[in-house]
Amino acid sequence: MNSMDFRLTDRQIHWQAIAQEFAQQRVAPIAREMDESGEMPLSLIGEMAELGLLGGTLPKSLGGSEMDHVSLALVYEELGRACSSVRGFMTVHSSLVMQCINQWGTEEQKSRYLPAMASGEVIGCYALTEPEAGSDVASIQTIAKKSSVQIENQNFYSLTGEKIWITNGTIARIGIVFAKLDTLHEKKPHEQVTAFLVRLNNPDIERTRMPGEPLGHRASDHARIVFRDTPLSDLPVLGGEGMGFKVAMSALEHGRLGVAAGALGVHQACLDACVAFAKERKQFGKRIGDFEMIQSAIAEMKATLDASRLLVYRAAWMKDQGLPTKLETSIAKYFAANAACKAASEAVLLHGGRGYSNEYPVERYYRDIKGLQIYEGTEHIQKIVIAWELLKEPGLRGL
Repeated sequence: MNSMDFRLTDRQIHWQAIAQEFAQQRVAPIAREMDESGEMPLSLIGEMAELGLLGGTLPKSLGGSEMDHVSLALVYEELGRACSSVRGFMTVHSSLVMQCINQWGTEEQKSRYLPAMASGEVIGCYALTEPEAGSDVASIQTIAKKSSVQIENQNFYSLTGEKIWITNGTIARIGIVFAKLDTLHEKKPHEQVTAFLVRLNNPDIERTRMPGEPLGHRASDHARIVFRDTPLSDLPVLGGEGMGFKVAMSALEHGRLGVAAGALGVHQACLDACVAFAKERKQFGKRIGDFEMIQSAIAEMKATLDASRLLVYRAAWMKDQGLPTKLETSIAKYFAANAACKAASEAVLLHGGRGYSNEYPVERYYRDIKGLQIYEGTEHIQKIVIAWELLKEPGLRGL
């Protein structure tokens, strides 16, 4: 293993600066408006594409930006610092979907979809969660039926089922949809799962926004997608029949790193807001930052932020070295999300009555961060992954 250098490279600083300028100048000024309206302007997607952000780690031959994973984590951190909904859009589009297609797709699938996705022309979504299946992927009930007839050596399928809480679900044109293949019904449940690349602009597919008002990430596009004997063609299988469980797990690992980095951004935003407020707000004849309890809260916020940052960057760095990162990514996601949750709670408390109103952004940070404890595997799931990795027999770690 190479020794770790804590200094960012010039290339990493380059991507961090691009993301920071975009996040602070274009996203942050409208973050409250997006939260209130429940919508993210689609123009932001085009701007991210022009800056090269959507291209992520993909090679230039596929329209990508050839970032390393540390650079991508820095981008997600800066976006999360300004708006979790914008960061969530990109994590799903660029990490869950694009990285997954690049890892598991055929050359034809990659060349057909990835350049268009890097340019923002085609938006992607990841359709796994169902009413009765979330953390337990093997319990999904969406069924894919395989036709017994081939045309020009191509297999045809049809999908029936329901997906919920699908980020980017109503605006996406392509989705990775997970279903159990009927021809594999004699196998174990997780061995029946198959991943399909589905073109979503199909009249047989019903897409609607999720009902109710979400606690946070209110500018995100969360959708319910229903398939009713929806025909699939055009080389839809991703990674091979029965390989969907492995495809899903690899995609979630990509997404977990994005969520962990996004939690860093929220945590940093909470610290920034608290330091500024503690310098300005006065009580009992002096600024509240002069009181020891306030100093203690801010000091702990900074210490846990630095710890989270090291865990997230370590996982990204190990990914760049080609090392197994399942354990490190789960640790980073678990710790960073929890630390940011505590920081957001303290930030609201420190702001007092002002923190209870959306006049100040800490109220939004408090609502948004709860989602990061849930997305890509809850806190409880991360603990299970961490324990399993530690308790595996020697030589099996990372499998």
